Amino acid sequence: MRTDIFARLDREPEPPKIEIPRMSRTRVTLFGGTLAFYLAIVIAVLASSWLVTLDWKIMLFRPYQQWQQLHAFLDYFVVLGQRGPTAVMIAAWLGWRSWRQHTLRPLLVLGASLLLLNVTVGAVKLGLGRLGPHYATQIGSAELFAGGDIFPSGHTANAVVTWGILAYLATTPRARRYLSIGSSVVALGVGATTVYLGTHWLSDVLLGWVAGLLILLALPWFEPTIARTETAVLAVRAQVRARWRERRGTVSGPAPADGPWPVIVPQLPAQEDEDAGRSTVGTAHSGRGTAGRNTTAQLTQPRPHATARSERTPTTPAGSRRPPRSRPVTGG
Repeated sequence: MRTDIFARLDREPEPPKIEIPRMSRTRVTLFGGTLAFYLAIVIAVLASSWLVTLDWKIMLFRPYQQWQQLHAFLDYFVVLGQRGPTAVMIAAWLGWRSWRQHTLRPLLVLGASLLLLNVTVGAVKLGLGRLGPHYATQIGSAELFAGGDIFPSGHTANAVVTWGILAYLATTPRARRYLSIGSSVVALGVGATTVYLGTHWLSDVLLGWVAGLLILLALPWFEPTIARTETAVLAVRAQVRARWRERRGTVSGPAPADGPWPVIVPQLPAQEDEDAGRSTVGTAHSGRGTAGRNTTAQLTQPRPHATARSERTPTTPAGSRRPPRSRPVTGG
């Protein structure tokens, strides 16, 4: 039976050797192909091609009425694509990992990916201004530049990025493989659910998947910036902690030691020390000033606190020619 389990739990592990992904040739090729697919979807919607026709066919089919038994479950499942709840859940998990691995990289990678998501997806949403299926005004129209904000699908892109970050930050190939499969299932399910509920066109979901994948593929380009940010944040934290400790030490001061209070001994200047030494030597030969010499010796030596004084027979100081005082004899 092991008795050191609690000690092992309290002990912080050594930070693992994390391999940071780099922008390899394969990744650059995938990024280029995904970007081309992204532009193809945008052009197809702008041209009101067959993709827009397919959007209207699925919308008029009304999947939420065809399979009503799934509606209650999918209403909760689609929350896995909402930015607020997913960001809180993923940030909590990555915060624990940052504490265990002694690095801020997981949280900084999440912050960088969410920033890229808001900037890129938000800019396209506002620029194209597409209306959703529930607000469509003309059958067969792409509903662009009408003040909407659903193209691409933010739910879908957010699901790809937030859950895909777990696979991107995995430290072992096995964990990366399983997390990639899991995040893909969640992202595909969230996108399909928005089409089922009628809140997005099919082309919105396709562009959301591609937009989220582009962000994950482009993250290695931002790794040097993330590393510099981590170094700067840790340096600021070290300065703040040093100032805080210095301030606490200045305000509180050193704690008094147990036992009697220390005896403060005044130190004489060099000239006074020499004069005191000469007077002491003179009194040792002349036999005078013994009391003054004893007083000076008592000042320079701290007296112990609350010590019982021993009873001793008075003796004649050394170096004195005066005989010991005797009591007068009275009587006869």
